[in-house]
Amino acid sequence: MTTTEPIAPEDAPVSPEVVSDPAAEDLAPGKAVELLQRVLMPRPADQLKVRSLYLDEVNAGRVKAQDRFSAVIGPASELSFATYFNAFPASYWRRWSVLDSVVLQVTVAGTCRVDVYRSKADGESMHVTGATHEGHDERTLEFELDLGPFIDGGWYWFDVTTEDETTVRRAGWYAPQAPAEQPRLGIGICTYNRPVDAVAALTALVEDDVVRDALHLVTVADQGGNHVRDAALYPAVAEALGERLRIVEQPNLGGSGGFARTMYESFTASDVTHHILLDDDIQLEPDSILRARAFAAYAEKPMLVGGQMLALQDRSVLHTMGEIVDRSNFFWRNAPNTEYFHDFGEKTLRESPDLHRRIDVDYNGWWMCLIPRTVFEAIGMPLPVFIKWDDAEYGLRAFAAGFPTTSLPGTAIWHLSWGDKDDASDWQAYFHIRNRLIAAALHSPHKHGGKLFREMLKADLRFLITLQYSTAELHQMAYRDFLAGPERLFEDMPGSVGKARKTRSLHPDGRVLGNSGDLPLPSMSTAEALSFRRIPVGAAQIGKTLVKAIAHNATKVDPGAREVPQLNLAFQDAQWFLLARLDSATVGTADGRGVTFRQRDPEAFRRLFGRSSQLLRRLYTEWPELQRRYRDAAGELTSVERWGTAFDSWGSTRF
Repeated sequence: MTTTEPIAPEDAPVSPEVVSDPAAEDLAPGKAVELLQRVLMPRPADQLKVRSLYLDEVNAGRVKAQDRFSAVIGPASELSFATYFNAFPASYWRRWSVLDSVVLQVTVAGTCRVDVYRSKADGESMHVTGATHEGHDERTLEFELDLGPFIDGGWYWFDVTTEDETTVRRAGWYAPQAPAEQPRLGIGICTYNRPVDAVAALTALVEDDVVRDALHLVTVADQGGNHVRDAALYPAVAEALGERLRIVEQPNLGGSGGFARTMYESFTASDVTHHILLDDDIQLEPDSILRARAFAAYAEKPMLVGGQMLALQDRSVLHTMGEIVDRSNFFWRNAPNTEYFHDFGEKTLRESPDLHRRIDVDYNGWWMCLIPRTVFEAIGMPLPVFIKWDDAEYGLRAFAAGFPTTSLPGTAIWHLSWGDKDDASDWQAYFHIRNRLIAAALHSPHKHGGKLFREMLKADLRFLITLQYSTAELHQMAYRDFLAGPERLFEDMPGSVGKARKTRSLHPDGRVLGNSGDLPLPSMSTAEALSFRRIPVGAAQIGKTLVKAIAHNATKVDPGAREVPQLNLAFQDAQWFLLARLDSATVGTADGRGVTFRQRDPEAFRRLFGRSSQLLRRLYTEWPELQRRYRDAAGELTSVERWGTAFDSWGSTRF
């Protein structure tokens, strides 16, 4: 058992960690007080890659899971729990919690050895302690482990090496002391015409007895015409939750309005102390709910606790570890020292040095995020922005008020990754731009926005030379609405999506067709287009290609190209240097369900680029005054009272 030692003077010799088996009395149960994280087994139907999130079976064969919390390991095997869901993210608990140590408890039956390891921030691993058990009698071991050496990063985990068949069960990571207060937990799910998905999320919550018993209130903001209450499996979850389930049917107010409604219900109409926001289109690992609650219970100060995102299409892939907002251009990006799209089926935790460093973030996406009542009472509600940037802005606002956010490893949901979406160019582009401007007005440190407007102009040019005129129209609508000020944000919220969809449909690229086969065969052969497909390399070649592309957009269009596409392009092939040389093409949508028929329009190109230039110049000039207006209005826009008045005006029905 490791213990905390006094910090030695700088000139004192550094003693290596002494590794030895603890005495039997040191392993006896009694140190584990409060459960932090259960050790989980894979589900029976999980593929080998998905099992890698729970077990490293390289030297153990296929372990037989008896249920989610126990498994049988074959003889002469070595099973490692150095996995995403079962290793303990010690550096995060070291940084943010009041705990000085953590207790590993594991019950075994069979002749085996349990060894505990830890890693450092650079991914180097080392043995910490271990113990041997002989015979088939069941024995519970407890190892109290120091959290001291994890300030920059590192995990704890354990391995089991067997002589004969061994059963492992009821393993978990525990606190050696009770929390000052156990959170009273609320859950908020926002859904729009996804009743089956929403009920699936509810089912995951109630099927786990421990999770279900931890819930004080579950609120579903149902904003569509296909209601959650009409789903086939809804009666079962309604019975399981009883009076703890609250369904609020209201108009479509987007994620901002839906999540705001669930926060409003939890914090103004119940005694909930912590509220977890969940998307509807997720697959939930239920223990993540308990892990977030436990982290909040032991946090040194109130803070937002986010779940990380695994890719629903490829479930062994960690899509994002944590995100920040780059203040230079006010755009979100992966936090420094993160690995994007890491596949645990290809590289285990021990083989991935980049996954051991602690990551600090600005915010967490609202696919899963815990918000304490203390934070809510200090900073209020989300902005009334329908969708996009509500979660990022809330995290920035919380941080400015002294409340940090963590994206906690091992606490996660599966969600559709961005690869199957193109929401930066469809109708959602309006909300991306308008709300980015609003968030920047509230939080950017730059007097004139830094690189913000220059990058927006470059983006508009890129969309125009790729024949996406509808996206440029949406951007300009966002510029104008932002310039109009914050006064109508609440009033315009219910109708904003209809307005964006209508603007999107003004150009052919904004109308989705079922199949490129609905149009004539392309007029250009694949061989003819080969020269267009060559990727420009180097600044000189890229610049030359861009000049030619802009010049091409000033030339007349072949009239036949409006009826017959020159090429049929897959979504991933629709690059600027190719489309900028064409008069028309069909392009597959990101989700593969249709195509758009993009058609070059020189008049639209000139008009839209000129208008973007004028609007962005005006934004740059008026930015200090716009910042003042939005910051002055922020208190009302995020006040509980103003949201309550808006909810009353929009109407809703509770069940």
